[in-house]
Amino acid sequence: MEKVKVVLVDKKDNKLGLEEKVRAHLSNGKLHRAFIVFIFNNKGEMLLQKRSKKKMLWPLYWDSSCASHPFNEEEYIDSGERRLKEELGFFCSLSYLTKFYYHSKYKEIGSEKEICAILTGNYFGKIKENPDEVADYRWMKVSKLKKSINKEPRYYTPWFKKGFKIYEQKRSKSNYK
Repeated sequence: MEKVKVVLVDKKDNKLGLEEKVRAHLSNGKLHRAFIVFIFNNKGEMLLQKRSKKKMLWPLYWDSSCASHPFNEEEYIDSGERRLKEELGFFCSLSYLTKFYYHSKYKEIGSEKEICAILTGNYFGKIKENPDEVADYRWMKVSKLKKSINKEPRYYTPWFKKGFKIYEQKRSKSNYK
């Protein structure tokens, strides 16, 4: 079985090569592409997922609706739509919002060091989570989520907290969601 590879990049998101996913996350990590997806329903709620206990980094932490890495030659939106189906069992069209850099170490196990795109979409149907990826999920009002992250940040992944803050800043400057 071929090992999954991530796209290594510089801080301007220029492709530098490929690396096995696990190796890219060891020690201090190697900078690579990633994305997070924020899915909203018609009640003004965001879909959150709790990462599977099988995850190498941040198992059982609350995260965005979906988070992963694009394949080589795959665009951010295409990869987000693919992973929604694989992780949560549904498809919806996504829009690109922005991207950001972050680096965060997890215990002595490894690091996330990524250029991370924020993708958004709307979905109102059923969810069929993949237990290898998702331990649990819930819908939460954005205002309540903001309070929860501020009160109990230790329950959320670092990339989600940073991405959510950027989303909130963009939302406050426009009529976005």
